[in-house]
Amino acid sequence: MKKIYMMLAAIALIASAGCNKYLDVNSNPAVPQVVKAELLLPPIEYQMCNGTEQDYTRSISKITQNLASVDANTLATEYWEQHGYPGASDVGGVVWRMIYFDLGVNLENMIKDAVANQKYEYAGIGYAIKAWAYQIGTDEYGPLNVTDAFTPGQLTYSYQDQPVVYDKVREWGNLAVKYLNMTSPVNYATTLASVTGDGIYKGDKAKWKKFVYGVFALQYGHLINKAQFKTQYADSVSKYVGLSLANETEDAGIYFNAATVVDANPLGPLNAGSANSGLLNSATGYGRPTVTILGLLTGGVRGTPAVSPTTSVDPRLSRFLVSGTTAAQTNGIYNAVTPTHGSNTTTVPSVLGYLPTGATYYNGKYIFTDKARYPIMTYSQLQFVLSEALYIKNGPGDGGAYAAYINGIKATFDFYNQYGRTAVTPDPAIATTEINAYMASSEVAQTPASLTIADIMQQKYIAQWGWAGTETWCDLRKYRYSASVFRTYYQLSSTEIFSSNGGKYAYRNRPRYNSEYVWNAAELAKWGGLAPNYNTVEMWFSQP
Repeated sequence: MKKIYMMLAAIALIASAGCNKYLDVNSNPAVPQVVKAELLLPPIEYQMCNGTEQDYTRSISKITQNLASVDANTLATEYWEQHGYPGASDVGGVVWRMIYFDLGVNLENMIKDAVANQKYEYAGIGYAIKAWAYQIGTDEYGPLNVTDAFTPGQLTYSYQDQPVVYDKVREWGNLAVKYLNMTSPVNYATTLASVTGDGIYKGDKAKWKKFVYGVFALQYGHLINKAQFKTQYADSVSKYVGLSLANETEDAGIYFNAATVVDANPLGPLNAGSANSGLLNSATGYGRPTVTILGLLTGGVRGTPAVSPTTSVDPRLSRFLVSGTTAAQTNGIYNAVTPTHGSNTTTVPSVLGYLPTGATYYNGKYIFTDKARYPIMTYSQLQFVLSEALYIKNGPGDGGAYAAYINGIKATFDFYNQYGRTAVTPDPAIATTEINAYMASSEVAQTPASLTIADIMQQKYIAQWGWAGTETWCDLRKYRYSASVFRTYYQLSSTEIFSSNGGKYAYRNRPRYNSEYVWNAAELAKWGGLAPNYNTVEMWFSQP
């Protein structure tokens, strides 16, 4: 942040030297200072997926064991799969950059223009995105600056801890609802519904309010270890899930046309080979499924995962993952990587599929295609949050917890059928017979009395696999990576955990190196951020 304001100061000096007319941007239409909210919204929404994708695929997905590397001797395994930190790196700091730079002043200016000029739809959407971004950020890093990050001329910044940030998220969310309930003098419906308008809900204010309530539900769902959860926060979860998404057609996701790389899903093949992607890298072999997800899809939710599986009663296996050891998929076996161990004896295909013989372009699969929507929030995700809250509040046998659990599982099939079939050659839709067979199987609790917290959380892990990195990490951290809750999560030995961690798992990522460690290290030091094991310090949300 300091560098930005130093640049501003330099510009001011140039102005005093005789460039006043050029720099008088308020009166010069060639270089406008005030940009309309309508022009700011599309790039802001793109940064929501661009920022989260980079941290999810390159860092968080390795910690949550959504993805792994086939090479056991690379940074992918040496650091992130071992819950470590590479040092002097912005990997793991991209969401920080998203909040303060990529959204940053653009989002602030969008809100200011919208409020000042009575563009209430844009004001509401802006505050909704701000609430979501800071919630994502605090759950990745802990303390954030929510007071004076964009004060002109300021060169150093203080942080506020999670209770303050959580309060701010609710404040901004309530402002979003306030403005979304207001009617603008000018009707912006056509603009918002256009291809250069609102790329998430096309200006549907009712759905944006539901999105805000979903942010609130997710936030309260993180607080299961607090004394107030049973008496207060569980009811808040129930309230806000009830006000949020009604089914998978209301999911929040960003659309792409995929005509070019700049208009393609960051999780798809067009973007996967870039330096900023953690999905496909020929040198390090990122983007491989792990034994954690393979186990859950092949009998490990309630039983023992199949050995060398070629099929499963769970129809999501063949829709999520790729079988075989060659592009021809000759043996039909589903393989996966054991975190930190790589895959020296078996070829494990990328989540993008195999590279077809003679081709330079991957087919893509599930949400890993160029035209797939980039998921931000889903109905199934919120149903599992509700199930968990009711289970904790009311105990085993609760009918509401069981109903939400069943809704959540079924909704994952709906999600696939609606959004997961955008590949060049898509897999078939999941048929009702396949769904019914799985719902009647031993992998699904058949009665409220048989439901366990592990059933809920592992099905939520499946529903969020590949996209909801921070929320999945919140779940793992609030249960302290419990092997009894996450039965297929590969528990690292003391020799597999990064050497400077002191034998502990990761509980936070470090803030962006090239802003905070370079320019704002004094503030980081106050929070212990310079310690080699800072990433293992448990955050407020998961503590009693």
